[in-house]
Amino acid sequence: MTGKQARHNAFLRLVSGNGAAFGSESRSRYSLPPSKEMVIGRDPSCQVVLDAMMYRMVSRRHAVVRPLSLSPDSKFSWVLCDLNSANGTYLNGQRLYECQELHPGDRISLGADGPQYIFEYEYTLLTPATTVNQVTPLPSATNYHGHTQLKQPDSVSFTQLFPIISTGKDLTRKAYLVPGILTVIFVVLMFATVGRPQDNQVIVATYIAFAAYYFVYQLCGKQKPWWVLMAAALSTSLILISPVLDLFIFVFRTVLPGSLPSPQESITFTELLVRMFFGAGLMEELLKALPIIGVYFIGSGLPSPWRERIGVLEPLDGILLGTASAVGFTLLETLGQYVPDITQNVTQQVGIGAAGQLAGLQLLIPRILGSVAGHMAYSGYLGYFIGLAVLKPSRSWQILSIGYLSASALHALWNATGSINALLLVVVGVLSYAFLMAAILKARALSPTRSQNFATRFLGPK
Repeated sequence: MTGKQARHNAFLRLVSGNGAAFGSESRSRYSLPPSKEMVIGRDPSCQVVLDAMMYRMVSRRHAVVRPLSLSPDSKFSWVLCDLNSANGTYLNGQRLYECQELHPGDRISLGADGPQYIFEYEYTLLTPATTVNQVTPLPSATNYHGHTQLKQPDSVSFTQLFPIISTGKDLTRKAYLVPGILTVIFVVLMFATVGRPQDNQVIVATYIAFAAYYFVYQLCGKQKPWWVLMAAALSTSLILISPVLDLFIFVFRTVLPGSLPSPQESITFTELLVRMFFGAGLMEELLKALPIIGVYFIGSGLPSPWRERIGVLEPLDGILLGTASAVGFTLLETLGQYVPDITQNVTQQVGIGAAGQLAGLQLLIPRILGSVAGHMAYSGYLGYFIGLAVLKPSRSWQILSIGYLSASALHALWNATGSINALLLVVVGVLSYAFLMAAILKARALSPTRSQNFATRFLGPK
């Protein structure tokens, strides 16, 4: 350039994390001087200091950006090195195992889910009168590959010896502390109820149901008050012991062709499928959907933010409430009907009460555990359509019809194939599970609160 020189100023720009969302531009942009290295971490001695409470995934001295000596074209270059961090440093999505030269546009992540920076250049034109301070020579760029990490003294900190002191809120957010506490409680209760088969069965069934639901809850990735979910499960259980069940049975199994066949009755598979569609699918799926509908109307009358926390505003809300309702249905149906029946039958046949109790436990475990591909799958799938109808009210009746009929058809297919072939039962179970998982993935993509949901908060919009 005639009469002018160009100076290259490098900097890191914070693009994700609370500093990027709420801080000013000056707070989220860090200049990289050509004369010294920049250490990033939670330690106050670092050049880029991150809040210790906000960024627990970042180590005290996590990574360093080092300048290198001038290259032949009079440009500085910088390299990124990890400093033995606990969660690693990522460059453009790849974990860093040795120092690597940075180029404009490179994305630096501190941990897989931590704050992210973009390495950028800006060019400043200098007049001939402008002087630039002489900088101390730095190591040559040809030598940086050998410096994979900075050497640190072999000291051990107090928090390294007693890690529970420094983990704090991470125990509940990342270490599944609450499920662990509940597991310990249920184990103690199982020991306490040894010798009392009925109590023990209730404890075992409740724990398995909790574990199965927690699996679905984590996949959905949206927070919902636990008491709302428990209320949905309890409401369904209460409906099953109320006169409402008698009304449903009269409509779907007497008025409509949904009468269930007796063990001695011989009918074709088609007739069995039709009966199961009306007498099990349509009846039970509508019954389990009642708590979702109730929560929707209750939430609609609440002010914000209670409406968003409690109500049904999107498919994820419908799935969470639908699967919770299915848990209540499955527990009451299994513990109140199927387990007592098989326990009594086996005891009468064998004449030994322990044999009947063992048979009841053997039936209880697969029924509750299999609810992820059974009642929870059907109800969660229908819940997806209820939430979708709320999200798209102009097509609500069309959406609800498709969801209700398809969930009922899956339910009927499972009941009908159970009496034919075990392999077909596996196929239908896998199909039901796949339908639920597909609904969850689509609901996560459609969620208006996608950026705040714990399963998708680090993902961009689809």
